[in-house]
Amino acid sequence: MDAGCLRCPVKGGWLIVRRAAPSYKGLSSASTMASRIASASSAKRDTTPELLLRRALRGTGLRYRIDVASLPGRPDLVIPAARLAIFCDGDFWHGRDLKRRLQKLAIGHNAPYWVAKIKSNVDRDRRVGRLLRNSGWKVLRFWESDVRANPERAAKAVLKGTRAPQAGGL
Repeated sequence: MDAGCLRCPVKGGWLIVRRAAPSYKGLSSASTMASRIASASSAKRDTTPELLLRRALRGTGLRYRIDVASLPGRPDLVIPAARLAIFCDGDFWHGRDLKRRLQKLAIGHNAPYWVAKIKSNVDRDRRVGRLLRNSGWKVLRFWESDVRANPERAAKAVLKGTRAPQAGGL
């Protein structure tokens, strides 16, 4: 299996999925140094919204795993017993209020690069959600600003998700 493939557990075995790599052909970042700095400063795990949600879930007795690399999209939290994958998505990077965000990006510096980048992130999120649901997982996505504003509400949604029947009647 090459680096462009993803192995996903499904009922009765494994599903191997070819990753669709976004193309930024003809587009360039502001500079190599700017790209390095932006990449390094963007936390991949243990972000403030994740920590707030985990703190709100701590007293509920739920057992969860963090940053599970074996599942598509590498969910921020996974509750294996309920087959529940949870993502805390950053408002900017994952396209909250996408139409308005793209309008703002279109008039900014290096617009074609940023519009393509945010659109590909949103497409990837949708693809990952489909993969997980097709594999029998329930998926919850929370916006960063919603978790920051009320982590207890997000924790209640997680608890409700653990009691809901699984997708596909599994």
